[in-house]
Amino acid sequence: MRWSCLICIVLPVCGAAGADSWPQFRGPGGSGRAESAHPLPAEIGPESNVIWKVPLPPGHSSPVVHGDRIYVTAVRDAKLLTIALERASGKLLWEVEAPCQQLEQIHTIGSHAQCTPATDGQRIICFFGSVGLLCYDRDGKLLWKRPAGPFKNDMGAASSPILAGQWIILCQDHDTDSFLESIDQRTGRTRWRVDRSEFPRNFCTPVIWDTPAGRQIVVVATLRVVGYDFDTGQELWTVRGLARTCCATPVVGTDGNLYAAGWSAGGDATDRIETDPFDEAVRKLDGDHNGTLEEAELPAGPVKQRFSQFDRDKDGSITREEYDYFRGLFQKTRNVLVAIRSGGTGEITDTHVVWQHARYVPFCASPLYDNGRVFAVKDGGIVACFDAQTGETLKVQRVPGTGSYYSSPVAGDGKVFLVNQQGRATVISSAADWQVLATADFADDVYATPAIVEGRILLRTVGHLYCLGFAKGQ
Repeated sequence: MRWSCLICIVLPVCGAAGADSWPQFRGPGGSGRAESAHPLPAEIGPESNVIWKVPLPPGHSSPVVHGDRIYVTAVRDAKLLTIALERASGKLLWEVEAPCQQLEQIHTIGSHAQCTPATDGQRIICFFGSVGLLCYDRDGKLLWKRPAGPFKNDMGAASSPILAGQWIILCQDHDTDSFLESIDQRTGRTRWRVDRSEFPRNFCTPVIWDTPAGRQIVVVATLRVVGYDFDTGQELWTVRGLARTCCATPVVGTDGNLYAAGWSAGGDATDRIETDPFDEAVRKLDGDHNGTLEEAELPAGPVKQRFSQFDRDKDGSITREEYDYFRGLFQKTRNVLVAIRSGGTGEITDTHVVWQHARYVPFCASPLYDNGRVFAVKDGGIVACFDAQTGETLKVQRVPGTGSYYSSPVAGDGKVFLVNQQGRATVISSAADWQVLATADFADDVYATPAIVEGRILLRTVGHLYCLGFAKGQ
């Protein structure tokens, strides 16, 4: 990969000492949990407990917070933007444009600002698949950039960078040329890079797992979870038996276990996708007798619907190798939520999986660990609560906010906050026998995951950023 950088000087540490932060996708360590015990309102909405509300250009990235600043990415008039806001008021402090010659292809409901930035208060790290990785200082000055993409993936890039000390961890799984990389955030130089060409498109953001055996990077992807050595990128262990495409980011519980989920169409035991063997498909469909399958030759069905995924090299034809690979994914895919204990090396599917569930598996909404329980929200608004130690299903119930969930649940003050794609918010208690505490309708689509910092909930809709919480004195 080409890279370029500007030499950066030592930057001052910014933000109030001891203040909470929400520095990356899903907050500290990717946990989705508030760091502090500040009280949070159950009643939230466009007119309820609003501290401030500001308009924002569209984008699916989630807000991140450090000190007195909020950072988001967005798109306006085909321009890719990084935006800094004043945390106390939502006032715009600065916005900078990431230069782009051509925007990449994305999903019909996607965004060119899908990846959530990461920050340590000194630097803001942003990833745009169309441009690459960019590093700004607190005042919006570009310190360095690394070109990347566009990738062979018509859904675009969505996995977010995370920070661990001076290192940026970036995973990009696309139909070809997938990789995991550790990058020095001070210079933009590669520390190490691991080839992941085995894995086609996935959208899981990595998490850091601090285990007794050392620090690891965990990625959930096609058919398996992988743990990598933090310092070298060497693969340490794997758990097999997951879905063919994974969007949900795993979470590390305070109990030390890892909780991961993978869902894709055709992965339920009662809803499998079957395709003909390649020779039979060619015999039936290969109208020009060239030994491959073109999109125009395919009838409506699972192969035509996923033609761009079958055609991994994007040459317009599905070869035997490409067809057999994807047919194998259909045969092996398995929707599952798993709990994994640390300490294993190599193949640990049979030795370190504590429990697993093949029902109530979330698609994009990442699992949440809170107070010894695991919460998962499946599309349709089905919320399941599991005992983290045993895997026992404690409660399953549909909440009023049905529909799809791209936003992940977050927790604080004994509450779990859920928002569906249509902007219907549901607040439930984080108890084993959880109850719906309140509902609201923001009347605007939501793809971003809320941030919770010092008694404030930052909720991004397609058109606005809300700061929600109790007013002073309440």
